[in-house]
Amino acid sequence: MSENETVNEDANQHPLDGSAAVNLAAEQAKNTAHRNIPPHGFENFPLEDDTANLRQGPSLHDGLLALLPLVGVWQGSGQANDHGEEYAFGQQLVISHDGENYLRFESRLWRLDENGESTGADQREVGFWRISESDEIEVTLTNSRGLVEVLYGSMRNERAWQLESASTIATETGPADHGPGKRLYGLMPNNNLGWVDERLVDGELVPYMSAELQRIAG
Repeated sequence: MSENETVNEDANQHPLDGSAAVNLAAEQAKNTAHRNIPPHGFENFPLEDDTANLRQGPSLHDGLLALLPLVGVWQGSGQANDHGEEYAFGQQLVISHDGENYLRFESRLWRLDENGESTGADQREVGFWRISESDEIEVTLTNSRGLVEVLYGSMRNERAWQLESASTIATETGPADHGPGKRLYGLMPNNNLGWVDERLVDGELVPYMSAELQRIAG
């Protein structure tokens, strides 16, 4: 089974019962609950620092409770197929908040060789996740390759979130052939975060990127 199929299957099923899921999360939290992203440390800064740990810093805004499981620092690896160029990558994903009604999303990728060793930086992506009054997820993303994207979506269940492109804009030096697409983020039975990104090529959605990430903080 491909990673895309695995994430999609896990998004639609709940192999763990409630008690097992709680016990697994508690066991995993022994290694992550004390970790957080570092504060800015600037004197006289009047706003709350971002936190990727729900146990620390400001309380999560009530409007974001449907996205609560995403908050944390995640790290792992995945596969990309960019118009026939296939490669493996590592990823660190930081999803944080400052008590306001949005999540901050920051992804960094690096390419991996056949031995799983880093060969250098790949793309970066930053943005914000919000939820409208009609419970629609709104996401704005900016990519270091020269892309800006707006996506809308919804919860598929309490462990999965699906987004679809509403607008994708490339700069003059950006990839003009990067079409609109669809993303799925979901917590897997092991509580890892899996995600897949499919893009429209010649009128058909095809796999573009996918990864499985383990929580390392939060």
